[in-house]
Amino acid sequence: MNNENDTHSAFDEEALAEAYDRGLELEKAGQFQQAADAYREALLIDPADHAGVAVRIASMGMADAPEKAPDAYVATLFDQHADMFDTILVDQLGYDVPLQLREILLTLDENAHYQRMLDLGCGTGLSADALDDLAEHKTGVDLSENMIEIAYEKGDYDTLFVAEVNLFLQNTEDKPWNLIVATDVLPYMGDLKAFFSGVASHLLTNGIFAFSSETLADEKLDGRSFMVGPYQRFAHDKQYVWDLLSSSGFECVSTTDIVVRHEQGSPVGGNLFIAKRI
Repeated sequence: MNNENDTHSAFDEEALAEAYDRGLELEKAGQFQQAADAYREALLIDPADHAGVAVRIASMGMADAPEKAPDAYVATLFDQHADMFDTILVDQLGYDVPLQLREILLTLDENAHYQRMLDLGCGTGLSADALDDLAEHKTGVDLSENMIEIAYEKGDYDTLFVAEVNLFLQNTEDKPWNLIVATDVLPYMGDLKAFFSGVASHLLTNGIFAFSSETLADEKLDGRSFMVGPYQRFAHDKQYVWDLLSSSGFECVSTTDIVVRHEQGSPVGGNLFIAKRI
């Protein structure tokens, strides 16, 4: 297990909590401008943004969507929930994207098998569980050290790294993979250009890139390529993803409309993409 990530920085935790909680109360009361002001105070206290106020401000429509969720926020969020992650995500939120991915891969090729698999944003290893018999060697990468520790204890991966996925793709000197998976990664990214380019540079010709996204109705997206949705997660326009895949050296083999998860009892729509490196 390798750690290539460090999101720690010193800040006044009490002052951050006060500003964040004030923003949250104002947001709940529908006072979005005042809430945004309080969140911006929190951002001044903690520029690394462990609380994720940048995406909250965008979610309220008080700022444009950032290019991605802050690394410190993502690491903190998943570190805090690591011990109960599988229970929360699978049992409470109805998340089964890795199993849906397995079904689609085998529908496209009943003999699907990959020598080397890279699982980006691997979490506790749900994709490794679902695809265990389809890949010989598995590498997992995640920003959360606590999630990686759980994945390590499960023993499904041959190699694990604590790292932000774009930085990992920029820096890794490992040999290319046949299958690169990214389930539930795009909801923490806005602009996907660097990500798709990085994936393409580490995928063998005819290798498979399989990933999920969340989306919103066209009238909500309103012509935008991506935006932060009501649950502080990024939603992407399907055409934007297709166009970017094409310009990044992929052929999109399959796009499936799926239910990604449930939030407050309502289904969250998304897409599951299978692309081939050409």
